[in-house]
Amino acid sequence: MGKSGRVVLIFGGFMAAVAAALYPIYYHPMAHIDDYKMEQAVNRAGVIQENVQPTGLKVWSDPFSRK
Repeated sequence: MGKSGRVVLIFGGFMAAVAAALYPIYYHPMAHIDDYKMEQAVNRAGVIQENVQPTGLKVWSDPFSRK
């Protein structure tokens, strides 16, 4: 294998590692929005917002809402 082939393998491996690291952080949550909405509904079911929200801060909003 020549020098250019080695460079292509190293660069390709780096790109594959970056893609593998970004998949669970960015792509999976965006592709499964309904699953995350249901999980948040279960997690926030017993929370009374007025009791836990400090004064002066913005009220909780849906992080998955489209603007």
